[in-house]
Amino acid sequence: MADLSSRIRNEALRLGFFKTGITPAGPLPYEREFADWLNEGRHGEMRYLERQAVKRRDPDLVLADAKTFVIVAMNYWTPYLLDADPFKGRISRYAWGEDYHSVVMHRLESLLEFIRREEPSAHGICYVDTGPVMEKVWGARSSLGWLGKHTNLIARERGSWFFIGIILLDMVLDYDAPEKDYCGTCDRCIRACPTGAIIAPYLLDARLCISYLTIELRGIIPVRLRPLIGNRIFGCDDCQDVCPWNRFAVPTSEESFKPRAENLMTELASLIKITPGEFRERFRKSPLWRATRDGFVRNVAVALGNSGSRHALPALKSALKDDSPLVRLHAQWALEQIAR
Repeated sequence: MADLSSRIRNEALRLGFFKTGITPAGPLPYEREFADWLNEGRHGEMRYLERQAVKRRDPDLVLADAKTFVIVAMNYWTPYLLDADPFKGRISRYAWGEDYHSVVMHRLESLLEFIRREEPSAHGICYVDTGPVMEKVWGARSSLGWLGKHTNLIARERGSWFFIGIILLDMVLDYDAPEKDYCGTCDRCIRACPTGAIIAPYLLDARLCISYLTIELRGIIPVRLRPLIGNRIFGCDDCQDVCPWNRFAVPTSEESFKPRAENLMTELASLIKITPGEFRERFRKSPLWRATRDGFVRNVAVALGNSGSRHALPALKSALKDDSPLVRLHAQWALEQIAR
């Protein structure tokens, strides 16, 4: 199967994936650690992780007679710099362009079709951050990369600015040796985390992570964490920004990931007034859709409060009349911050 594995890698490269890892499917590595993480509630309100826990531990429950994971990486880094203007909202780099789910999935399905042409008896299933598989863990079991202390996958060639796609197959291929861990004694990501969410090397408490707070959390952001969010309104890249391995990042060639102008440091005052219809239209086919309109405007209110400037008062006062109780609550907190 070595020749087929080589052809799969070549086809993946042609489709826009800069690296491919191939590893045998089996019991989930770090199964005990994953169970402890869930039992300690470190996943917060991401209940789907609990519901899918059994499947995530056993690939055979996802695809009958599962034998192989093919894990691919697609670069999304772009060389734009963000300024520190407190009246503009910072959006995580991965969300500057189009929704990666559809872009990567389309290429991934093309790769699976190629495999089926090469081996008609093969059955497989594709996931892009949407199914009951631990993409990063399986990627780290291959030559693709290693799990950094910030829990993101790192590839020696490009750093960590990439999306992961995974194909689960019921056929045997030629497997990689796992990549070594090259983090060494570096702890820059741990020290850079604004909320201390990386509570130990390789251990993240999602409940403290700004990406979780501004995207996954549907309700009220804990008061003590709000000042630490700064002007981040969707996600956070601080742990990746400081990673030495990201000095090897190169601009993506994928046009879909090039930044939309409206996603680069947008004026907060204009965003807090966005209506549900405007939100749907503006962020259609964008990762920002996941935050929901009310959650997104909640984040904008917090960011305006963190500006500490009276110039934010008119926008925040208008938010007190928002239809969403969630927005009104956070706008009131923001006004109180500025009044101090």
